[in-house]
Amino acid sequence: MTDLQTAPPVSPRQSMSLTGATLPRLAPVLAAVIAAGVGALAAVIGGVGWVAAAFVAWLVLVVGLPLWSSAVEGGRKARDRVATLLVWSAFGLAMIPLVSLVWTVLSKGIGILSGQFLTYSMRGVLGEGGGIYHAIMGTLVITALATVISVPIGVLTAVYLVEYGKSSTLARVITFLVDVMTGIPSIVAGLFAYALFALFFGPGVRMGLGGAVALSVLMVPIVVRATEEMLKLVPDELREAAYALGVPKWRTITKVVLPTAVSGIVTGVTLAVARVAGETAPLLIIAGLTTSTNLDPFSDRMATLPVFIFYSITEPGLYVDEMTDYAWGAALVLVAIVMLLNVVARVVGGLFAPKTGR
Repeated sequence: MTDLQTAPPVSPRQSMSLTGATLPRLAPVLAAVIAAGVGALAAVIGGVGWVAAAFVAWLVLVVGLPLWSSAVEGGRKARDRVATLLVWSAFGLAMIPLVSLVWTVLSKGIGILSGQFLTYSMRGVLGEGGGIYHAIMGTLVITALATVISVPIGVLTAVYLVEYGKSSTLARVITFLVDVMTGIPSIVAGLFAYALFALFFGPGVRMGLGGAVALSVLMVPIVVRATEEMLKLVPDELREAAYALGVPKWRTITKVVLPTAVSGIVTGVTLAVARVAGETAPLLIIAGLTTSTNLDPFSDRMATLPVFIFYSITEPGLYVDEMTDYAWGAALVLVAIVMLLNVVARVVGGLFAPKTGR
């Protein structure tokens, strides 16, 4: 009788590894540090500028890390790392002008900010003193009036295109005109508002209402597009369920469709407001500039932050340094208003978003 000794069974994990060799988790960081060192060495020894040194470092990183990955992890993982590096490089390149703009405005404008600067106007001020209160209030009044004009028109137009027009000829014509209005130059909107108000009030008319009309021309297509896309996202099952219960179409729209899409609509409207708050050309033509605080959009000129910045730089008079500082301060306030509107859009969109249960 022969004694046969059988080998112990080998587990699948021992016979075949499910994971191959991988680079350390900190490999990208190490490669970035090495690339930065090479770039710094090129700047010190080669005497190149910081832009060229940054490009050398980026090139070393994009070439070196995939080669290291290819030798250890294989070609597939190396290609994935190349794609990841290119995506992050594009993101960093896009952030450079944004961060540079914010830093420049912040560093040049924060020094002028004070209680006087934000609460006083420029009436009777020569040189030092005064503030931008009149321009802040003018911007808020004109922008609010433009919102009141454009939001009902834009929302109702989008409701017709999605709920009533569908693929009709009129709907296609309206869609084409909205697309054309989206790309219209802002100065053309200002000329349109000036020509319209000149018919009623004569040549040389300047008033805040005209600026609001010009801004509403720019806002309407943005509101239409945002609302249209949000209404299209509402499931047809919700509409059909309401119709099955005998609910009229208009009540289905007001009680089912619009409440479901209100989050995206509010976000789109707020972003449209932020988009036109910094427009200069239309307000330069029809709203004009004044050194006094005017809160009546139906009477006389009304100052706004973009126009105030424009005149502070182009026509500073004898006080070039003082007006330049005022322009940077007004620019910082305008950027802060736009950023605040974007934050409000995110918050409001989250608050009005439909709540889903389990």
